[in-house]
Amino acid sequence: MKKLRVAVIGFGFMGKTHAKRIIESKLMELSAIVDNQAGMLHQVSGNIDTGGIPEEILARVKKYSQLDDCLQHESLDLVFVCVHTLSHYDAAMKSLQHGLHVFIEKPFILDVREGESLLAEARKRNLRLSVGHVVRFMPAYAKLYDLYKSGVYGKLNFISMTRFSGAPDWGEWKKRRNEFGSSGGALFDLVIHDIDFLQYMLGIPDTIDSKCIPGVLSNHDYVSAFWRYTDNDINVKVEGGLTFHSRFPFDAGFKASFDKASVFWSSANGREMIVADDTTVEVMPLADANDGYTIEDELFAKSIVNKEELFCPAESALDTIRLCYRHIR
Repeated sequence: MKKLRVAVIGFGFMGKTHAKRIIESKLMELSAIVDNQAGMLHQVSGNIDTGGIPEEILARVKKYSQLDDCLQHESLDLVFVCVHTLSHYDAAMKSLQHGLHVFIEKPFILDVREGESLLAEARKRNLRLSVGHVVRFMPAYAKLYDLYKSGVYGKLNFISMTRFSGAPDWGEWKKRRNEFGSSGGALFDLVIHDIDFLQYMLGIPDTIDSKCIPGVLSNHDYVSAFWRYTDNDINVKVEGGLTFHSRFPFDAGFKASFDKASVFWSSANGREMIVADDTTVEVMPLADANDGYTIEDELFAKSIVNKEELFCPAESALDTIRLCYRHIR
């Protein structure tokens, strides 16, 4: 089978993350990289780390500093958009208009109207448009989703999700501090992971009681919220932010209470999930969280090859963006 020809647009941390998985894929091949530092990407050392991609493989990939040049000279099937959020719309729209399927790293978009425009363009051209909400595919969260949907522990009564990190002070993030609010801050870049997963698992809440605190990037660099649903009595708590010093270690996790058992997971010990009832404690082994990137990339490729339903369609991702805005209104 002929592999799908892919260009990765933006070769920062996420671009390198996806490029590595595309190279390892049975369905895709990395045909091109677009980055404004394209001339440096072949270097073993320097300003851009290759992220574990063998130098000899990276050397064979075509490199462009401008997306227009790449689209003009390369014969592609799809692109991975991994640039800063403010550049998502232009890169995605150009690619869709060029007849390419598009995968966009989260957050999908900050302007809801731009998201609606991208959706309309993808529908008009019958192209796949998906967003990288990788938490949906990470083993701990996928297991939680299965426990909830199967009802194996009975009804879910309470769930709390947390996600914290130090305020980023590298690369584009330093610039964004001078453009206060332009990045979307912790709400749209960090806490959005849990907001998306909860709406994916439980649906969109009827009411949100939210408190935000400003930080160095935006007026919502800390978020604490309770969600409520009119058709059930599940209590949902979401909390997280970039409120700590830059070298503060990343920490994410969840706690869920079902009728028959309680479930606990933390990124600090990410290969294990704890399930406890009134008499026993069970440790469930989990795969590596980074496997989620491989799973989401392969599922996107399969949706194109086999004309299957998307697992994270842009429509759902746009619902998540709308839901984020409800936390600050």
